[in-house]
Amino acid sequence: MLADNLTTASFSVALQRTFDGKHPCPLCKAAAEGRKSEKKSDTLVPLKKFEGLSDAAPIMVCPPPASPRTGGWDAVFGTLPHAPPVPPPRTA
Repeated sequence: MLADNLTTASFSVALQRTFDGKHPCPLCKAAAEGRKSEKKSDTLVPLKKFEGLSDAAPIMVCPPPASPRTGGWDAVFGTLPHAPPVPPPRTA
């Protein structure tokens, strides 16, 4: 609808005309007719009680046990049996 209005009016006028509700497009008219023709149900559907988990044991959700913070890689993997290799010198 905005595109149709833009062919005959400026942007601000087309935008206002599109959304003011006084100039509905064919799609808006069809939707309004559909809403009018809908049947309103006066009967209420009875709600059923969900009893699937009422007799089950409660589910306990517990966080994992706390572990002490490690002191670095040495504490995790132990000390290395030898020193790491020395990197080669960089050339500038």
